[in-house]
Amino acid sequence: MATTLNLVSGFRRLPLPISQLSLDAVLQCGQSFRWSVFPLKAGTADCPTHEYRLCLRDRVVCLRQTSDALHYRSVLALKASVSEQEAKEEETLAWINDYFQLNVDLLELYEHWGKRDSVFLKVKERFSGIRILRQDPFECLLSFICSSNNNITRITKMVKSLCTEYSPALVTIEPPLESISDDLKPQAYYAFPCPSTLALPEVTARLRALGFGYRADFIQKTAKMLVDAHGSTPKAESSVEPAEEWLKTLRNTDTATARAELLKLMGVGRKVADCVLLMSLDKREVVPVDTHVHQIAVKHYGLSGSKAKQTMTPALYEQVNSKLVGVWGGYAGWAHSVLFTSDLKAFSSYGLQVPTPSLSSNGTTESSTPIPSPSPSPRKRKMTQVVEVKKTLSDAVSVLGVKEITALSIDESLSMVDRVKRRRRGKAIP
Repeated sequence: MATTLNLVSGFRRLPLPISQLSLDAVLQCGQSFRWSVFPLKAGTADCPTHEYRLCLRDRVVCLRQTSDALHYRSVLALKASVSEQEAKEEETLAWINDYFQLNVDLLELYEHWGKRDSVFLKVKERFSGIRILRQDPFECLLSFICSSNNNITRITKMVKSLCTEYSPALVTIEPPLESISDDLKPQAYYAFPCPSTLALPEVTARLRALGFGYRADFIQKTAKMLVDAHGSTPKAESSVEPAEEWLKTLRNTDTATARAELLKLMGVGRKVADCVLLMSLDKREVVPVDTHVHQIAVKHYGLSGSKAKQTMTPALYEQVNSKLVGVWGGYAGWAHSVLFTSDLKAFSSYGLQVPTPSLSSNGTTESSTPIPSPSPSPRKRKMTQVVEVKKTLSDAVSVLGVKEITALSIDESLSMVDRVKRRRRGKAIP
């Protein structure tokens, strides 16, 4: 894709509508766990709201987004001449195209899924721009080993701990000038560690001390299995170890073969293997299945079974997978990511229009769209009822002839109010 310069100061501009890629969704929905996110101060109506940063082996890639473009720049560890910087930015652009798989027309896929699936049709506008990343296979593999019985926040902490513990700091960068927070300090960035580093025997104990639990053993043993089988010395003029190169070759095999190879590794079951196949090895039809995805299939796609969580047996896994592939087709894994994201609690308000305050004639702010009031708490409802009681006490005296109202309890008074209302409506009082 063509690129132009400096729409956002210091960044290059890649024309790309947000319907083809939404950074806010794709980088925070549980695919990748190393992006640093900086909320930015509001500027013009189409000003970027966030800056995202990711450390590669020799640079930090910084991204921002407007409605019609992706803005990017590279921060290098070493000083470079103008021509060298230009070459590096071209490499970054190539990486962006590959990482976000921008050769895939997402609008065409959404249209295709919307025609096949009425459930998808209901969410496709609100959750536009969600696509599958093409990650480094080794990083993706270890990240999803960390995901076992875990949540996004803890996975992110573990993956970043791997980097800070086992990779040297590449570069330290100031926070964005437009950052909402004024007290942020310069941040050091670390690349993902290589297999040979994580294969060392002492890694297990250290990771356990860092809170990885049983996953510590899986990480060290998987790294060691890869290094033992494929070596640890990179080829000349390459920083990529043979074990990492071998994992990339699985992109060229069929899905069953690639899955079988991954399942040989420690800590890799069907779900982890399928996440790696989908998010780093080009197996676009693969739908990773967990209890969450199973519940989606039962709720929306007529799969028999309880909506409650069930033990994920191999037979049930295959049943759910086959059902969803049948619904969505060859890019089923991509469609699954949209439905999965739409069902996450963290995205419950994603894509919903937020009323824009406008200035009223008296100088206060008002919204053009009324904002629903939250349901009152039980205590507040009770207090409201008490106020109603006080307003009707005099009526109660005149209608029911009660003289000692102050001695009544709240509940008795409420009952009395109901009796007054019934009397006024001409109904008998029991």
